[in-house]
Amino acid sequence: MFVPSNYREPDSSWMTDLMRENPLALAVTNGTVEDGPFATHLPVIADPQANEEWAPDLSGARLLGHMNKANPHWAAMKTGGIVLLTFTGPNSYVSPTVYEKSPAAPTWDFTSVHVRGVVEKIESSEETMDVVQSTVRAFEEAKFGTGWDMTDSVGYFHQLLPGVGAFRITVTGAEGMFKLSQEQPAEVRGRVLESFTRSGCPRQRGTADLMRQLP
Repeated sequence: MFVPSNYREPDSSWMTDLMRENPLALAVTNGTVEDGPFATHLPVIADPQANEEWAPDLSGARLLGHMNKANPHWAAMKTGGIVLLTFTGPNSYVSPTVYEKSPAAPTWDFTSVHVRGVVEKIESSEETMDVVQSTVRAFEEAKFGTGWDMTDSVGYFHQLLPGVGAFRITVTGAEGMFKLSQEQPAEVRGRVLESFTRSGCPRQRGTADLMRQLP
């Protein structure tokens, strides 16, 4: 991912926060000339068994994901292969009317993290179940769920398990792009921030929250 220097995250915690708050990633792997690349949207979590502190570029971090085995992407994914995970955070169109100057050009403010890593397909049903349950816990205990107790549904999980393909990713590197009107003069950035803050659109308000955190 091409990231101009003024759009780089102020701190590596911005990348980890974006990934945790926007865990539905686009997983992309190479395919054949006939098939082209494979791309699948899927939830991704940090491996709860890996307690090590993440490096600034996330290298060495371990992530977990799973997909439907009926998806051709699962058959194409190989242990030892490379995967790109794209996480997208708050984003919004910026209209030139906000700039209050002419000439001007519209743009799109956005936040994204690209994570590269090596895939390990999980073969055992026990470990696959661990991934499924860890994913439920991660989301039910965070702001996404309501604290649902999965105990009564574990038997149902076992029925679904033959169709679930789980995998682990060891991260080799990551880049974050936080394009939040940093290229604009302070007074223009202020007008963009004000317009996003007053908006009824959750994406714009989320973008405003990050703009307020910029140094």
